[in-house]
Amino acid sequence: MSLFKRSVVSEITSHAGVVFSTLVVVWLSVLLVRLLGEAAGGSIGADVVFGLAAFSTITALPTILAVALFIAVLTTVTRNYRESEMVVWFASGLSLADWLRPVLRVAVPVALMVAGLTLVASPWAYRQIGEYRERFEQRSDLSKVAAGQFVESGRGDRVFFAEDPTEPGDELGAVFARAIDPEWLSVLTANSARGETLPNGDRFLVLSGGHRYDLKPGTPELRVTTFDQYGMRLESKAGEDPIGEARAAAERSSKARSTLQLMEDNTNSSWSQVMWRISMPLAALNLALLAVPLGAVNPRLGRSGDLLIAGLVGLLYMNLINLSRAWISSGKLPFGVGVWLIHALVLALTGWLLYRRLRVKAPPRSPQAA
Repeated sequence: MSLFKRSVVSEITSHAGVVFSTLVVVWLSVLLVRLLGEAAGGSIGADVVFGLAAFSTITALPTILAVALFIAVLTTVTRNYRESEMVVWFASGLSLADWLRPVLRVAVPVALMVAGLTLVASPWAYRQIGEYRERFEQRSDLSKVAAGQFVESGRGDRVFFAEDPTEPGDELGAVFARAIDPEWLSVLTANSARGETLPNGDRFLVLSGGHRYDLKPGTPELRVTTFDQYGMRLESKAGEDPIGEARAAAERSSKARSTLQLMEDNTNSSWSQVMWRISMPLAALNLALLAVPLGAVNPRLGRSGDLLIAGLVGLLYMNLINLSRAWISSGKLPFGVGVWLIHALVLALTGWLLYRRLRVKAPPRSPQAA
């Protein structure tokens, strides 16, 4: 490999690694904040936050890789122009078109990685995310009660709050519970609580040493009860095979189904998902090639304008892919056209921009020559 190709490949790889790491850190920061908020609200279990974060990151990697590659090629070409290194390469007999081969040397492996993620890894990750969420939804109210958290029951008619246990045999410490039925609004407090399952499968939250306050809304009627033990029947939405039910529910999502299953479905929605999975590796290649002419800037002019235009072009490309996906899903655009149309237009734009950069313009004629 020549010195030129080695330097270009090395610089693009270095920039891509930095950009990729930065984007992953930003993505994880935002994702963890959202997931921790859901865990605090009782929408998901605190024990699956990091698992969901890992699987969600796998689903985001195709877009992150494509964007990182685009930014890496763009900044590499722009830096060579800004620091006048491109003048040296041009004086050595090279042109802007000679950048395509070393760019493809980096872009092709990245595109293959993106293809593997979109076709295999992402559907599997979506299935795992769906299973995690479905299993949590199928868990009983008791299993969702955790110390230091307000937890709402599946139907929203009961709210629990528990403290850490103080006695070795207790599952939960002091408990506060609110229950609503058609006639009464009840508030229960207890010193401790534990779970109990009867032989017929009914599950109860057994409160020990507490009080129950019943108020009939709209009337002055109030009842106060003191108890040594009080059992609250808990709902369990899980069937005989909760894991199988969770997996089946997760696979109903088009994102979680394999590519072969989507093709067998033969619906507009499934074909739109197939289109997106095929489009991402093609978008990674197109964005890398498009960054070469977009990065060719005039070193005497400002930097921000050219980079802003390049960023807007890349954003428009990704939005057009999503728009084509929506049109295929709604039946407005055939799959056979939508799967290649946007990529062909962007590839044509890349060729036109390269032609403009490579074309040698004749010097302007002076008035005396005229």
